[in-house]
Amino acid sequence: MILSYLVPVVLVVLLIAASIRILPEYKRGVVFFLGRYQVVKGPGLVIVIPGIQKMQVVDLRVITMDVPEQDVISQDNVTVKVNAVLYFRVVDPEKAIIQVENFTQATSQLAQTTLRSVLGKHDLDEMLSERDKLNDDIQEIIDAQTDAWGIKVANVEIKHVDLDESMIRAIARQAEAERERRAKVIHAEGELQASKKLVEAANVMQENSAALQLRYLQTMSDMSNKNASTIVFPLPMDIMEAFKDMKAKHTASTPGTKQDDPS
Repeated sequence: MILSYLVPVVLVVLLIAASIRILPEYKRGVVFFLGRYQVVKGPGLVIVIPGIQKMQVVDLRVITMDVPEQDVISQDNVTVKVNAVLYFRVVDPEKAIIQVENFTQATSQLAQTTLRSVLGKHDLDEMLSERDKLNDDIQEIIDAQTDAWGIKVANVEIKHVDLDESMIRAIARQAEAERERRAKVIHAEGELQASKKLVEAANVMQENSAALQLRYLQTMSDMSNKNASTIVFPLPMDIMEAFKDMKAKHTASTPGTKQDDPS
């Protein structure tokens, strides 16, 4: 008699235990009633009737996916190996379960295809120097296509761009040539600026003869500070002018000396 009552009670207890689901805050349950979509439940305590209802749990946290290394041919016909990392999360559990069979695998395959197609439209220099722009382009394309699956792509980051050894040496030679070009340009600009300053200094000295004399004395002072064996005798410029005048008078007074025709 007691056994006849005990069996139904045990069955009811087992049924209730099988019907109870507890979902954490970051998960949602997509419930199907006799195969048809019914509702999205959670978080917390969820009751699912066994045999009649079925629930698939979806994680709403950000998923970090490593995009495998891809062989990419750039627009300037350079073969490189590129890998990236993808950050995405489910924003609509209903679409993520109903619209696509496996949203994680589908997003991974889409990311690989988009990575090859986008990078193939750019040169090698752009891949190395404009990663932020390429990341944004890839993220926009993937996010636009995964929107129908209830998935939001938060970010895409290109991790490595691997080159062949021959290409690395070619880039090194190119960088060295670029540095030499910049050095020559800087040297030429310095020479140009120095020449302009020398012209300005000459114009100033031409206006005032005392400035030339001071520069002459400064030069001799600099020479005397170098512990050289050269002996320098300063000679005022006025004395040189006097010698020139005496020579001119002597030449004019000497008979038979040819003078320039005034005409």
